[in-house]
Amino acid sequence: MKSTNIRKKLFMIPVAINAITATWSGMKTPFCFGLGRTRKSFVLGAFSITVMMSVFAVSPSSVNAESDGVGVNLFILSGQSNMAGMKPEESFTPAVEKAFGKEHVIVVKDAHGGQPIRRWYKDWTSADGSRPAKTGDLYDRLMQKVKSEMKTGESTIVTVTFVWMQGERDANEKHGEIYKSSLSGLFEQLASDLGRKDLNFVVGRLSDFDMSNQKYPHWTLVREQQVALAEQTPNCVWVDTDDLNDGKNRGGKSIKNDLHYSANGYVILGQRFADEAIRMIESRKDQSVEKSVTP
Repeated sequence: MKSTNIRKKLFMIPVAINAITATWSGMKTPFCFGLGRTRKSFVLGAFSITVMMSVFAVSPSSVNAESDGVGVNLFILSGQSNMAGMKPEESFTPAVEKAFGKEHVIVVKDAHGGQPIRRWYKDWTSADGSRPAKTGDLYDRLMQKVKSEMKTGESTIVTVTFVWMQGERDANEKHGEIYKSSLSGLFEQLASDLGRKDLNFVVGRLSDFDMSNQKYPHWTLVREQQVALAEQTPNCVWVDTDDLNDGKNRGGKSIKNDLHYSANGYVILGQRFADEAIRMIESRKDQSVEKSVTP
């Protein structure tokens, strides 16, 4: 019975709004809610309308907040040369801003060519148990940028997605056997530092540059470990890059099955990263909605 009354009141609102419009255009005040045709009754009727609209109607701002999500989606991009070659503004940033709104997106990128994962992962240990004197310096640099961006924004960070494109140097140095554990450790390190257990991870798999392992002895092994980690880790996916290293590079030189990607390849890479990031965020949002309505 209560829902029926609500429907009746909501149905009357358009009539009352027409009544207001008619009065201001100089026409006679129509009959509103049985209060008569006088100016005084019109004012009372308008007041009643305002009250009912505030009680029963859903404001546009609340709808937008519900659909767009409150707060900011943070995207952290890092890795070595093929991440450095990808310009977020070409495809990645426009895609995530289109999906979530410019005011709900922060993109932070810090990448350095030719660097091994130990310069990000602080607890890195080689297969023989030895450890280098210095690890994690590039990670510290990345996190300085991330924390700086987080401080400048006033909104709450609602999602964090880490996009990783790296592994060439480790394949060259024959560290493929420990690449999976190293990358997993990096994920855990980031989650711990940000104080979150809900991070999304997007990993760019090494391309088909050296499938015979002649130049980079652990090339295919690193590829396999990247895929294995993505398939075994919740909220983690891998992105195919095998078709991105043909064409013309940013210098205009024709390349074929190159270590680095073509100019267009980098644009496509950014779009693929964005597509997977958006899909994971939306998927988790849908799961949250399902849980919230489950009796």
